[in-house]
Amino acid sequence: MTTPTPTPQVIPAKEARQRIQAAIIERLGEQWDSPTDGWLVVHDTAYLVRLNRGDVNLDFQCDLLGEVGVTELEVNPLQTSGRFIAIAVLAASLFLAFVIAQIAGVFNA
Repeated sequence: MTTPTPTPQVIPAKEARQRIQAAIIERLGEQWDSPTDGWLVVHDTAYLVRLNRGDVNLDFQCDLLGEVGVTELEVNPLQTSGRFIAIAVLAASLFLAFVIAQIAGVFNA
């Protein structure tokens, strides 16, 4: 007769979130999200948080058993091209607004 193997205890989402927050503070310090030089939260769920600063992505992932893993990756080409497209659209929108204002005579005294 074989003995049944114990079922692993799956941690709830709230506890996974607490473990990820503790790992972020341990790795990056208390001021990791300061507005001036902190990390930007790109993806945020109970079991996975992706942070970005400059050309570095940090993934904090908690598995269902409560182990937190940290993966450090460089920014991928899709993120870089997305940033470029966002800047281009912003610049084009500002230029278009300036042209419309000029045609409407906003700048004429």
